Amino acid sequence: MEKIKPNDNVLFFYNDSKKWLMRVAPKQKFHTHVGIIDHKKVIGKPYGIAIKTNKGKLIFALKPTIYDYVMKSQRSTQIVYPKDLGYIAARIGLQSGFKIVEIGTGSGSFTTFLASIVKPKGHVYTYDVDENFMAIARKNIEKAGMSKFVTMTKLDIKTAKKMPQKDADVVIVDLGDPWVVVPQARKMLKGSGSFVAICPTMNQLEKLAAALRQNDFFDIECSEQIVRTIEARDGKTRHSFRAIGHTTYVAFARKVTTPASLRKILEPVEQPEVETEEIESSEDESLSTVKK
Repeated sequence: MEKIKPNDNVLFFYNDSKKWLMRVAPKQKFHTHVGIIDHKKVIGKPYGIAIKTNKGKLIFALKPTIYDYVMKSQRSTQIVYPKDLGYIAARIGLQSGFKIVEIGTGSGSFTTFLASIVKPKGHVYTYDVDENFMAIARKNIEKAGMSKFVTMTKLDIKTAKKMPQKDADVVIVDLGDPWVVVPQARKMLKGSGSFVAICPTMNQLEKLAAALRQNDFFDIECSEQIVRTIEARDGKTRHSFRAIGHTTYVAFARKVTTPASLRKILEPVEQPEVETEEIESSEDESLSTVKK
């Protein structure tokens, strides 16, 4: 059974909205509105142990997950939330051994998440131009124990004459103008590699989608992930009053190579027709047991 040692990270959990992630030290006492959390009470004890504050409140000492490191990261910019991170990982088939290029490090929470999956054989190469953001990101990545799997470099990919990487499995862009670096992302991706961009607004999606098509990307998808939490209690189950609203839109695409002689076969993008009078069933006949 793993026991808590001095300098280990511990998530002190009171309830879902009141929890604290910190490194424990024998002489450290943390003052909260529910009482004093005395670190020495958990040192030498197994993760998950419950302790009592001087006000009689129960606090649980939990081992932090990557979710906790993301949500408790020091923020200099808006973070990408776990509801989006999970879908991104599934959509691009993220796995250990992947080579990731990230353009726009921000607070490093996304970087931390990526590194936690591609390790130990994979690596994240992240680039930013703001030294203040990079300093905060470096602390967050180090706190989560992911520094070994991340290389952070100050470089403006927009103006770089030579791309710093090649044959990447994924390029992730978190910039205000992601369409500007689509050509650079293409140069760094391997064939069929995935492109991901974080876009807070639909106007950004429009410009980005156009740039992706112009630069020979396919399988383009733009989406928004919605999560509703449920308060499950005996006889009183309901939707939670607290919710995370719109956080971002996410754009996905794959690098392809279409010879010039075949490009004319590609049909122009058309707006989907909306049925106003009659809605036809979209049931997959292969899944239906009803004979028609």
